This record gives sequence, C-alpha cells and structure tokens, in this order.
Amino acid sequence: MAEFIPFLMFLAACLVLMAGYPVAFSLAGTALLFAMVGTFTGYFDVAFIQALPNRLFGTMENTTLIAVPLFILMGVMLEKSKLSEDLLESMADLFGEFRSGLGISVVLVGALLAASTGIVGATVVTMGLMSLPTMLKRGYSASQATGLIAATGTLGQIIPPSIALVLLGDTLSSAYQQAQLNMGIFTPKTISIGDLFVGALIPGLLLVIFYCVYLVLFSRPAAIEHEPQSGGRASLSRAMKNLLPPVFLIVTVLGSILTGIATPTEAAGVGAFGATALAAIKGQLTFTKLREVAISTTQVTSMVFLILIGAAVFSLVFRGFGGEEIVENFFTNLPGGLFGATLLVMVVIFLLGFILDFIEITFVVVPIVGPVLLAMGLDPVWLGVMIAINLQTSFLTPPFGFALFYLRGVAPDSVETSDMYRGVVPFIIMQLFLMLLLSLWPALATWLPSYIYN
Repeated sequence: MAEFIPFLMFLAACLVLMAGYPVAFSLAGTALLFAMVGTFTGYFDVAFIQALPNRLFGTMENTTLIAVPLFILMGVMLEKSKLSEDLLESMADLFGEFRSGLGISVVLVGALLAASTGIVGATVVTMGLMSLPTMLKRGYSASQATGLIAATGTLGQIIPPSIALVLLGDTLSSAYQQAQLNMGIFTPKTISIGDLFVGALIPGLLLVIFYCVYLVLFSRPAAIEHEPQSGGRASLSRAMKNLLPPVFLIVTVLGSILTGIATPTEAAGVGAFGATALAAIKGQLTFTKLREVAISTTQVTSMVFLILIGAAVFSLVFRGFGGEEIVENFFTNLPGGLFGATLLVMVVIFLLGFILDFIEITFVVVPIVGPVLLAMGLDPVWLGVMIAINLQTSFLTPPFGFALFYLRGVAPDSVETSDMYRGVVPFIIMQLFLMLLLSLWPALATWLPSYIYN
C-alpha cells in the first residue's frame, strides 16, 4: 500500500488542478492533506514538514532567482512601450515586397519578442493582436496565420534570456548536485543558468531557421492588394531605427552573461534598466505606464514564487512518502535503460504540458525525475534544452495546448478553432524533428557551453 501513496498523491494534485483551483494552493493543499492522513496512519514522518522553513529560507537566499522579477520587468516594459509594434510594422515594410515577407517578419519579430519577454502567453497575445489582422488582410489563410503566430509565440520557451530557462536552470542545478551526492560525489560539479542559456542558443536559432525555410517553401499567401510600401531606403532606415535598440539590449544582456562579465541576475538588472531607458527615449515612460508595469511585474512574480512555495511543500511530502526511491527503482528497472527512462519522462512531461504550466512542471516534476536521470548519465544542459523544447511542443499541440487557448482569446470570430489546429501541425513536426536531431547529436546543445566556458 505505501508504495502507491506517492502515485496517488501526484494523481490527486493533477485532478485538483483540472478542477480549476489555483496551482500553488492545489499543490500545497494536496500535499498537506496526504501528510496529515499519513501522520495519523503512521506512513509519514512529520519531520519532513518541519524542514519546510529551512527550504523556504534557502529559496529566499537564492540570489539567482532575483533574475526572475528583473527579466519580467524587462519584458513587460518592452511590451507596454509599444516597441514591438513599431518593430513589426517596420519589418513588414522592409520585407513586404517579398513572397512570404510578412510571415518572415512575424517570425523574426516574434523571436526578438520571445527573447525579451520570455513568457509564452504574453508573446502569443501580443503577436496575435499585432499581426493576425494584418496577415489575414494580406492574403494569408487563417490556418497559416494562426499556426505561425502560435508557434512563434512559444519560442519564449527556448530562446534566451527566457524566464523558463532561468527557472529550469536553477532547478536542474539543484537536481544535478543532488544526483552527484547520491552517487557519493561530495565535491559536486555545478551548472549555471548561463550554461543553459548558451546551450539553448543553437537549437533556438535552428527553430527560427526551420520556420523561415518552411514559409519560403510552402507558404502561399493569396494575391491581395495592400497598401504600397515606402521606398527601400526609407524602409531600411525605419527598420534599423526600430530594430537596433531592442537587439542591442538583448545582445548586451546575453553578451554580458556569455562573456562572464555579469551573472544572470546582474544581466537581468541591466536588461530591466535598459528597457526602462528605451521606454523613456520613446516618450512612453509616464507615471501611468510605470504603475501598470509595476503591477504586472508584481503579479507575475508573486505567482511564480507562490507556486515555488507550493511545489516545495509538495516535493517534501512526496519525498517523505518515499517517492524519490520509488521513482529511482522504477527508472532503473525500466526496459531500455537510460533511453527508455528518458523517453518515458519526455512523454510524461509532454502530456503534463496539457494541464500544467512550465512553472509547475519545472518546480514539481523536474526535482523528482531530474536527479535520477542525471545520475544515470544524462548531461544536465542537454536535458534542460530537451525539456524546454518538449514543453514548447506540448503548449502548441491540440486540443489542450496553452498557446492555442491564448490565441483563441484574441482571434476574431471569423477564425475557426479547426483552422488553428491545422495551422500548428507543420510547426509541431518541425519541433519534433529538432528533438530528434538533439537526440542523435547532443552536441547541438552541449558543444557551445563547453567551448565558451572551457
């Protein structure tokens, strides 16, 4: 009976979440209820709950997590200062004369927006409001337009500096150290968020290239007349004026991390200050705007850390019921060894992506399966990149993909949900193909970090 309790606890948490209750309270509440019953029945040692204050204090002292509100502030400031809208308009003017030029502009702007916000919902909604009406007007079918926007919006999972990579990097760092301690290595190696950022660069760029090549080869916008574009020299000048500031900001943030000049937290501070400065230069830095940015940043940050607290309670109770040992024994005895265990974890994470956001999966699932897989020999950077792309694919897959829900909320009634489902299929295939490439050639994720830092 005792060996089934961790499984029942995980299943109960998923059911409570599907019922619509807030994530943080669902995780903590389910865990505490099981802990109370387990204490009375003798299956649970209450000392695990008594360790919670130390766990939370360690989280408060984790300076790496300070990067989270700073990167959120950077993204919200860029979004509300309308820099992304100006960028899309100028890029559309620049590429408008080419077939599929508008689609390529959407991909490039979406990639920059994903790098600056790092939040899937914000990117999908922003791109949907900005580009969907224009794409439909320029002759793109509803499936082409919605599929491209949804796929581009999910790039925030993989293109650094991404909030998903920040949280995933911190969690994997702890899991990697735990795996080494379990193997008797008492001077464990560490990985950093910077390692994961660098490891995600090549896969993220490959995905952008795949999208652009697909548009050039297969996109067939109808020949609908649109407004004449401004001259080439004027379009280029406008594009450079709107492109250079956000690109310079992103390059500065990433460059300072890659070169070792700044930690991710320090670089996030530079990004937040730079986004604020760009808004001021554009004349958008009003008191009302600052108030909106502060409120949005506080709301998102509070949600992240409240989920982190709920996940900490859940993981402690899960460990108290012996869940860690059960998972380890299960993976060790699984047919196929490391390959079978990795494949199973990827399938489970993909399915959980239908009902859980990346934050819950990062804080709940990764600490459970991460130490086991890493102890079996997986590279932590490769595992982090694979999880990020896997979740990106899950968020795009019908009928439960989060990106589709976000886009449905801003799409006009003339766009059918079935159009969106058809439109995302080619992009799902491209992302699965990228995961296959990473499985065959792990160096796509691991070579650049080892080259830069060694």
